[in-house]
Amino acid sequence: MEGARWDEKKEAIEESQPRVLFSTMKSIWILPGKRDEIDYGHAYKCPVYKTARRAGTLSTTGHSTNFVLYLFLPM
Repeated sequence: MEGARWDEKKEAIEESQPRVLFSTMKSIWILPGKRDEIDYGHAYKCPVYKTARRAGTLSTTGHSTNFVLYLFLPM
């Protein structure tokens, strides 16, 4: 995770520690579901990329070709 950290006790993202740019993130199990049945609650819409470099050409969706999906992380 870049620019933030995962708090194991709160099970949510938190501010990063001073002078720490990257921190480890726990494994995420992605389950499919219907969009209107998902409760996102108070979550951060976190973009996920194929590589740390966010560059790439823009596709017809307006996203970089390096973009994968958004994860909604509790905060």
